[in-house]
Amino acid sequence: MNFSKNPHRGSPTHKENIPSSTKAESFQYPRTTQRTVLGSLSENEQRGRSLSQVGKSSISPEASFPSTVLFQTARNSCQDASMLSEPDESLISGETFCFDYAEDIYKNLRESEKQFRPKPSYLERHPEITNGMRVILVDWLVEVVQEYKLGSETLHLAVNYLDRFLSYTTFIKRNKLQLVGTAALLIAAKYEEIFPPELNEFVYITDCTYAKKQLLRMESVLLKVLDFKMAAPTTNQFLRLFMFIHSVCSTTENLAMYIAELSLLETDPFLQYTPSILAAGTYCLATYTIHKSYWPDSLITFTGYTMEEIMPCLTSLHKLYISAETRPQQAVRDKYKTSKYGEVLSCFRDLSPHCSASQCLPLP
Repeated sequence: MNFSKNPHRGSPTHKENIPSSTKAESFQYPRTTQRTVLGSLSENEQRGRSLSQVGKSSISPEASFPSTVLFQTARNSCQDASMLSEPDESLISGETFCFDYAEDIYKNLRESEKQFRPKPSYLERHPEITNGMRVILVDWLVEVVQEYKLGSETLHLAVNYLDRFLSYTTFIKRNKLQLVGTAALLIAAKYEEIFPPELNEFVYITDCTYAKKQLLRMESVLLKVLDFKMAAPTTNQFLRLFMFIHSVCSTTENLAMYIAELSLLETDPFLQYTPSILAAGTYCLATYTIHKSYWPDSLITFTGYTMEEIMPCLTSLHKLYISAETRPQQAVRDKYKTSKYGEVLSCFRDLSPHCSASQCLPLP
């Protein structure tokens, strides 16, 4: 079950100036971080074991459910720096949106978010897939996005595609769940990134558990099931629009993005909320943590949302935060501990993990 880690795995962060003729030599550069091998464990096993202790390259059809291994990551990283997308800017650029069109953009996003929503109870349609398996898959997607330096929007889109696909299908086998997630990320990267990773990279990150033909076939199936409707409004899109309308400091921005990515891990209760409400909740929780303020008047006017409407989502987000440190899946937390995001998790130290939502988040 344990995976043998190679201390000399290739690192994309050390290959930016390496000519293509010496690409093979780049595999000798040591990695600064290692991506853990992931598996699907029972709920009780997940509490007692770290992801770094899990590993198995395939799923036996005879294996008993639900403690079988779900999927595998690559043993080495071999992506070329030319495939890497630029990292997210730490502050919202003034060129991201135009004030003249902001209201029209928001109106269009609000109208379309309803038709791009997954069904909250879709896991009932897939007896072999548990919520714990989905959590592990999304956590793995976060690690892949981080390693390949893809954008936050790519991650949000991939999770949307995954959830919508599972909402419209039935009886997906547990040993195909990672294939669906990988195809969703492949499509999201093609849609969102300037330089998406090549197909070989997506095969490689699964430790070649799936062949190219399988991934291409799943990509085709996923596109057909979603009727080629890829322009899904996400929590990330709404959040960036809100921060453009009422600007915040970089710390608040990064904190809000962290909370938004945490919400991707759980279907219950977060699929019950629209992306716009989730974005409002993440905005409020971040601004309250940093500035002890909630929802500014400018955004009440712009969105039409009041604090009374946002508060149920805000409370759910806070509960998710206070449990995040004790969860087995730590990819999102590890991501936002880095200097790129200003080590933003230190900002939450004033909110005790043991306090209640009513104590930490009093109604305004």
